[in-house]
Amino acid sequence: MNQISHAIEVVLFRARFLLAPLYLGLVGALALLCYRFVIEFIHLAQKVGDATPQSFTLDLLALLDLTLLANLILMVIFAGYENFVSRIDVAAESKDRPHWMGTIDFSGLKIKLIGSLVAISVIELLKDFIELSGKAEVGEGTIWRIAIHLTFVVSGVLFALMDWIADKREFTGTHT
Repeated sequence: MNQISHAIEVVLFRARFLLAPLYLGLVGALALLCYRFVIEFIHLAQKVGDATPQSFTLDLLALLDLTLLANLILMVIFAGYENFVSRIDVAAESKDRPHWMGTIDFSGLKIKLIGSLVAISVIELLKDFIELSGKAEVGEGTIWRIAIHLTFVVSGVLFALMDWIADKREFTGTHT
């Protein structure tokens, strides 16, 4: 019976490598996002002379949006792989290793993800408000974006509160 139990545990432990193709897929998505950024940048550069300050700002915000999304994907790749699959040993010897790499646990990853989503949501709202400047009424789409943004903010606060409570319980030793 001990051998069966050991075999099951080996299979379960090695199953974590099934996540590796998903992280490689995210690397592919990051490459596609970079391609999209280049296309948007070229369009911005082509019409910079003819653009109004408002449309130029909107185009810049779109580039910022793509950059934040790329940062989010990279964070998920690094933190997710190190938390759920294996350490990235090649990064340990690199002087370019991000200072946060290897220090973000699942809880920290949740907080950083929701923070990034809030930042992206804010940019989308800012785009809406720039487009609305001078208009009297707010559209239904903008109202929905505000509601979604507030949902992200509340979720972030609740995640942080739950983590704070969990940390406090660990620190005081009051596990249930």
